[in-house]
Formats: sequence, structure tokens, C-alpha cells
Amino acid sequence: MKIALLSYSTKPRGGVVHTLALAEALAVLGEDVAVWTLGRGGDTGFFRQVDDAVDVRIVPFADGPDGETAGERVLRSIEVLGAAFTPDQYDVVHAQDCISANAVGDCVRTVHHIDHFSTPELAACHERAIVAPHSHVCVSRSVADELSAGWGVEAEVIPNGVAYDRFAGTTEQDRRHWTDRLGRYVLTVGGIEPRKGSLDLLESYALLREQQPDIALVIAGGETLFDYREYRRRWEDRARELGVEPVVLGPVAEDDLPALVAAASAFAFPSTKEGFGLAAMEALAAGTPLVVRALPVLREVFGAAARFADSAQSFAAELAAALADDDPDRREAGRALAAAHTWRTAAERHIVLYRSLRRGRS
Repeated sequence: MKIALLSYSTKPRGGVVHTLALAEALAVLGEDVAVWTLGRGGDTGFFRQVDDAVDVRIVPFADGPDGETAGERVLRSIEVLGAAFTPDQYDVVHAQDCISANAVGDCVRTVHHIDHFSTPELAACHERAIVAPHSHVCVSRSVADELSAGWGVEAEVIPNGVAYDRFAGTTEQDRRHWTDRLGRYVLTVGGIEPRKGSLDLLESYALLREQQPDIALVIAGGETLFDYREYRRRWEDRARELGVEPVVLGPVAEDDLPALVAAASAFAFPSTKEGFGLAAMEALAAGTPLVVRALPVLREVFGAAARFADSAQSFAAELAAALADDDPDRREAGRALAAAHTWRTAAERHIVLYRSLRRGRS
């Protein structure tokens, strides 16, 4: 089959990581795969090298005029990607987000998680990206149930894979590079934004520091389409009020990320909304103790492999327990869970779905 996977960015967000890993796994299984995306800020490639077996199509996306709103930027993104895309070349068109789903219309759509926007343009984009596609995939049963309850849409559940060997195979020297620089640290990946629960984590960290003043909070990642500057200012103001100074690394080079995760004393995942939690699953692969928000989807995905918290106080307490590393059985359960999620299995299940859809639409 000739398969097009579409994303909205070249940056290392969870949906983009998913798109590239799935594309490469499909190509290994013999499928003819192309990945389409927008090249923002002059980008001509993805954040990492993509296997040569995958056809990479980067559509140039110029900076907008001064004062362009998030809604206007989304609408322009849809227009630019839609104008460049060539659907007649492909047997399967599979969009991975609401921008690419709006750009191509009739497609397979993976709903990674369900957002709730107040901006009219974004709310309309989100709605069309759910109702217009002919078929749907979700990466967890919880999101599929939410889709069914809210829209009457039934989705195929195909969990994410994880690059287990990449995160499990770091060397002591690689890890020491980070511990020598940062000392003992709690890590979170995903930047400073509302959906990642950044303000909540700040409160938890301040409580944790009262008992363990030597522990650092390290925040990696942060590439996003949306403007979270006001939220970031609130976060910085609150950090000053609490008297804490987290280490904000920003985007981390792809080759450096596994060791950063593996060297952490604990991994914090306080997201308020998730579809699967790929960064948290990578932490389990690295053998790093994991504390997540007690969301139904994260209980579904992580089960006994993670610690769960639902308030700043409980998050601080669970992080303290994780830092004590007093549960080797939980750590091994985490490694086993991560190892069981392979991109090959995800790709095989996508191929079965694609073939069934082609038969049904022929």
C-alpha cells in the first residue's frame, strides 16, 4: 500500500514522535510510506533523522504577520498543508492531529487525546477533525470511550510503541554527563504549558524541597504551536514566590534524551490530559521511577508500574517515595510493560486496519 501519514510539525511533540516511529515500522514491514508535515520557522527536516525508506515531504510554512493569533495560524496551517498535499497518490491517508485532518478531510484519523478549546477557530477545527474522517484510531481505550460517549464515533484502539532499547540501553558514562551537571533531579518532559500540569508540579516540587533540599526539578522539551507566554509568566512568578529555581533545559537533542531520562532519580508526569503518555512510557523503559496524575487513561496504560497522585501534596509524597527507590518490583514491572509496547506490533495492527478499510471502501 501507498500510505501517507500527516502531522503538523517537525518538532519533538508526542504526536510527531508517534508519526515518525509508526512510519518507519510500516516501511520495515514493506509498505510504501510518506510523512507529510509543515516546516515552520524554515525547518527543512524533522527533529531527528528519518529512515531513508520513508518519503519525507516538508511543506514550507512561512512566519505569519505580526499579531497573528493562534486561531489564525491554525487556519493558515490547514490551508497551506491542504494546498500542497496530493491525496490521489495514496491508498491510505492517515492524519495524526486536527490540523492535518482538516487539511485533508476524508481520511483515517488518530485521536491521541481530546482537547477543549475556547477559541472559536480552534474549537471548530477540533470538531471537524473528529466528525469528518471516515475512520478513527485511539492509542488508549479511555480516549476511545470518550470519543464514543461524546460523538458516537467508534475507534480502533492501537496503543503506542516505545523505543525500548534506546532508553534501556544508556551507558553509565552517558548518564553521568547529566548527573555531573544537574545532581539528583526529578525530570519532566513536555515543556511549561497548561496541559502538562506545570503549575501543579511547581507546587509539588516546593513541598518536596522542604524534605529534600538537594533535589532539582528539570524540565525538558517545550516545542508547541500555541502561545503559552502568559502561562509561562504565571509559572515564573509562582516559582519566585515559592523560592524555587527549576532547571529549564528547553528542547534536548534526540541523542541526549535517553540518558537524561535514565539519569533522573524520578520522572514526574502531572499532565491534566493525555491519550497514552509516551514520554512516561520511555521513562519506564529507562528504569526511572514514575509518578503520574491519577487520570483514568494513565491508570489504564500504566497500572502497577507507576505511582499515582491527585494533588500537590500527594504528588510530593509519591515523588519522595519514588526517590527512595524502595520498590524494585515496580521498576521491573515498568521495564516489562515498556518492552511489551513495540512499534512493530502497532504497525502490524495499522496494516490490518488499512486493508480492512480498503476492502470496505472499494
